Amino acid sequence: MSNSRPTAVSNLLAHLPTPGPDEAFTLLLDRPGLRIERIVSHGHITPENKTYRQATDEWVLLVEGASRLWLDGQGEVALSPGDHLLIPAGLRHRVTWTLPDAPTVWLAIHF
Repeated sequence: MSNSRPTAVSNLLAHLPTPGPDEAFTLLLDRPGLRIERIVSHGHITPENKTYRQATDEWVLLVEGASRLWLDGQGEVALSPGDHLLIPAGLRHRVTWTLPDAPTVWLAIHF
């Protein structure tokens, strides 16, 4: 049982960052073996030569907007609000498309 006190209520869709040159990553929770972050994309993609390949599993939920991801060995998958998937550790992947005129909001859990 934890002795810590509850934190204030926050809203994942509040205070979204304005469009910039890069996706916006906001750390929501960081504990040993667990990291939860909000990612906001505004038409961002991952260049083909800059694929992600992480040391931990990542579960992502598309909360708002739309996107397409490329997953090594699977190809491109489209995500709509409510869609989620597990990206296993070591799997090369990248974002190939997000909405250019509205925010795409992700919830990413790394474990």
